[in-house]
Amino acid sequence: MKKTIIAVLGTMLLPVAAGTPAAADSGLSWQDCGDGLQCDQIIVPADWAAPKGKQITLGLAKLPARDPATRKGTLVLNLGGPAQQISILRQVKDTLADLTTWFDVVLFDPRGFEASTEVRCPRPAPYPANGQWVFTNRAAFAQYTKQNHRFGLGCAEAAGPLKGNLNTWQGARDLEAVRVALGERKLNYYGNSYGGVLGVAYAEYFPSHVGRMYLDSLIDHTNRSWDEWVLARAKVKEDNLHRFAEWCDTDRRCALHGRDVLKVWDEVMAGAAEQPIPAPGAGAGAMASAALIASRVTVSFDATWPDLATSLAEADAGDATRFAKPLAGAPDPDLSRITMCADFPFPTAYREVKAMEARLRKTAPRIGWTAAWPMAGLCTGLPGKTSYPPHAIRPRGLPPILIANGEYDDTAAPAYGRRVAAQLDGARYLAAKGGHALYWSGNPCVRGHVHRYLTTGQLPPAGTTCGPASS
Repeated sequence: MKKTIIAVLGTMLLPVAAGTPAAADSGLSWQDCGDGLQCDQIIVPADWAAPKGKQITLGLAKLPARDPATRKGTLVLNLGGPAQQISILRQVKDTLADLTTWFDVVLFDPRGFEASTEVRCPRPAPYPANGQWVFTNRAAFAQYTKQNHRFGLGCAEAAGPLKGNLNTWQGARDLEAVRVALGERKLNYYGNSYGGVLGVAYAEYFPSHVGRMYLDSLIDHTNRSWDEWVLARAKVKEDNLHRFAEWCDTDRRCALHGRDVLKVWDEVMAGAAEQPIPAPGAGAGAMASAALIASRVTVSFDATWPDLATSLAEADAGDATRFAKPLAGAPDPDLSRITMCADFPFPTAYREVKAMEARLRKTAPRIGWTAAWPMAGLCTGLPGKTSYPPHAIRPRGLPPILIANGEYDDTAAPAYGRRVAAQLDGARYLAAKGGHALYWSGNPCVRGHVHRYLTTGQLPPAGTTCGPASS
């Protein structure tokens, strides 16, 4: 497989510059790589601030447009993570098939992941025992911090020339190199979730090269106030618990139907805080503390509500097995936390996180306060985690950008999308009654607006709101 070499002009790569990699050879040689995909590679600097230094490979994949007669160009896509892209595309390409009506859909694995120059951390990332990521014990958090530190040191050693260069500042320049390699005058881009962080960075550094850009479930990288950033998530999570209670009031499938759901919640949590609830089905002597229940509760996805109601009803009756059973499913890729914590150097001192938790409890006392902990758990102890911290932006000369966030999304809170849209001249914010990954999950109203925008440039009218996917 041919490798396209991207040569760069070092004087254009200052951190505040919108430098443009110049292609030495912009012809890609796409080769079939299974599942209807075509693949190729390009070579870029390991560090864009030292473009004449060591080089790495970026692996690209293309889902070709179905009909040359209706093809309108190329759309570069990032599905989020931070994580590998190509192997995920193989699994979800049917959900993106509509886009191939008009576009070649192109993805690339971010630096460090799979088909690109890969970093294989020698130790797996640690995860709190039994999924309890809300810490109530300083010693336990200190022990976990040591484990995460050892993990981070191993990753740094394995990273080689990528050590310290796994962040979105580098990724934005990789994205520009991909645009050049594709021979596209402007970048048409769809960034989902963390892919929106990459899209905003690209818009900041390369505004004149932005074509049409859609950012879905955008995570805000412009706010330096951690309290504000976390509070946005906490409020949505608290609201989702109330939505769950309202559902129980109206749906007989709810095991708590006819009862005061929030009162049951309060009593279960207060009881578990005083004395952990037995969980006999989770093993001999297993118990569920309030912190474990708070860690294991999922309130933001309607599909989980029937199980949550049953779990609460059983816990209220003295059996918290459902909250204490071993977790199923795969964790995030180990390298994700390295990149994420380079971009979001979250406070990790135990006293700081507990103080943030206490402040959140004033606004989101039942479940939203837990938002203080996930990022702390990912980032605590990691060496050299501050390399591209959040900052306000004000790029000039951008075309209109479309941003959509779900009202029920406590990962990418709607306040995130609104805040970023206000900093991008001409951007349009599309509100939607839904959760994470609105387009990908199939919201028909959102998909209609996205298709119209990507193919014609027409934005939805200001103030437009999409209903839930099922409506």
